[in-house]
Amino acid sequence: MNENGGKRRGLGRGLDALLGGDANIGATDQDTHHSGREAAGGILRLPVGDIRPGKFQPRRTFDDGALEELKASIEEKGVLQPILVRRHPDEAGCWELIAGERRWLAAQRAQLHEIPAVVHDLSDRETLEVGLVENVQRTDLNPLEEAEGYSRLIADFHYTQEALSKIVGKSRSHVANMLRLLKLNDGARKLLDSGALSAGHGRALLAAADPDDLAAKIVREGLSVRQAERLAQGRGRGRSGAAAGRGGGRTGKDADTVALERALEERLGLKVVIDHKDTGGQISIRYNSLEQLDDLLARLLEKP
Repeated sequence: MNENGGKRRGLGRGLDALLGGDANIGATDQDTHHSGREAAGGILRLPVGDIRPGKFQPRRTFDDGALEELKASIEEKGVLQPILVRRHPDEAGCWELIAGERRWLAAQRAQLHEIPAVVHDLSDRETLEVGLVENVQRTDLNPLEEAEGYSRLIADFHYTQEALSKIVGKSRSHVANMLRLLKLNDGARKLLDSGALSAGHGRALLAAADPDDLAAKIVREGLSVRQAERLAQGRGRGRSGAAAGRGGGRTGKDADTVALERALEERLGLKVVIDHKDTGGQISIRYNSLEQLDDLLARLLEKP
């Protein structure tokens, strides 16, 4: 199947569809004879040395401790789930990884000679899709790797954010907000890459007047996402600073109402205004981004 023709597979169905009934798509008898041997269930056992890293792999960092744990598990129980590969486009008799690089790396550490694999004849676009879907479903990517994967599908293969959201099973606002992280400067991006900052921290930095200063403060003081959001919006610098940031909205309110507004703001990380009258009233919650709205709705709809 070439990149621009043929029928698109339903990758939005998830990896189970790819690893299921059509196993060994594109694997020929010649492939099996020269590069691997058949195992149970139609899965091939391929020489570890004939497999190459995928050029479309969205993941760049692998935790050494986690690899050592997986190596120990493989030494005891073997590789329990096959990797996913395609024929290598440039090296005859070799295979290019589509999904399962961590298992392949751990298998090398365990000094295995063969590894179970499923072969699929995928285009470059589908290869990037599957690698991204697998890592997102397993939450294996750091925020920057995920954002870069989305960006590459958009830039190289002309995906829309709506189409991406269906492929990875996330909301469109999630995709949009992850892509916004690519606007951060190099310092903040390095902290995201290392895991020192979360995606929520990164989104808060986008609204900050001095992102570098706030990023350093987050790491230094171990601030939560809510605390970072308040600082980015010019609030949370102590009780007096918070009161000044809220303006005169609390003038004339009784102490209990003001205290309740503050408690809700601390809990939600958003501006809250309670307008109470003898016959009833209303609560207003202000949000500044779709991500904040998604988070608020998730909290409100969360089952007890």
